[in-house]
Amino acid sequence: MSAVLINGVAAARQLHDELCSAVETLVERGATPGLAVVLVGDDPASSVYVRNKVRRSVEAGLRSFHHELPASTSESDLLALIKRLNAAEDVDGILVQLPLPPHIDAQKVTAAIDPAKDVDGFHPINVGNLSLGAPALVACTPLGCMLLIKGVRKDLAGLSAVVVGRSNIVGKPLAQLLLRENCTVTIAHSRTKDLPLVCCGADILVAAAGRAGFIRGDWIKPGAIVIDVGINRIERDGKQQLVGDVDFEGARSVAGALTPVPGGVGPMTIACLLRNTIEAACRRRGISSPLANAAD
Repeated sequence: MSAVLINGVAAARQLHDELCSAVETLVERGATPGLAVVLVGDDPASSVYVRNKVRRSVEAGLRSFHHELPASTSESDLLALIKRLNAAEDVDGILVQLPLPPHIDAQKVTAAIDPAKDVDGFHPINVGNLSLGAPALVACTPLGCMLLIKGVRKDLAGLSAVVVGRSNIVGKPLAQLLLRENCTVTIAHSRTKDLPLVCCGADILVAAAGRAGFIRGDWIKPGAIVIDVGINRIERDGKQQLVGDVDFEGARSVAGALTPVPGGVGPMTIACLLRNTIEAACRRRGISSPLANAAD
């Protein structure tokens, strides 16, 4: 048995095409969505992520507002910028790239963003609404994971899902999304007893632990859907290599479907950011979403 590889690049491309069509519809209605991206400092990885987000938003036809601030920017100045973006009528989504410099309180900054424009899905109101089953803007990576899972199997009701990792960014919101699909959900982590046994019972196994090759092939239920959220840089044969949290070769011989790293979950994150921006634009204007499968 060899797992079907879930092509995140192809899925993101298909979603991007749908988003471009949706933006065209909104432009015709005089409602062009606008995304503001804020980068504080010159972290190389963050700079690359921001450039990609800005490029993709422009390609999709969104208005793009790019704010690059020096690392010395004060917390009060950043909060003042967010206040202006909250009030800006042509801005529907606000994303402040993390991590922030250590002198800035990331939680305070996140809480300052208008929840209706919080396209990262990190604001306490969006997090709470997701937990309550109310309409919410959902964090992009968990949303991307769910779209990939639903691409393999539409009806998830009654399946056992195990999420390895309890972060606020991936693990917890993804567990809530799986609950919405009527899965029986377990959140596992580094202190879970008999973790291999817990994983072996999963019809859907999500690895978001941040440890290279942590999930072994013999931890996986035959035929399971395995989503690898991990992005880890390791040195192998004298070269830097990007790997996930799942032992890919071991998992490939057991799982029914498996995301590779790279090329799995990663490409979906930016696509879901744009999707959230379109949803936010529609909600703010009180108009129906042109997306085929609008978010709750």
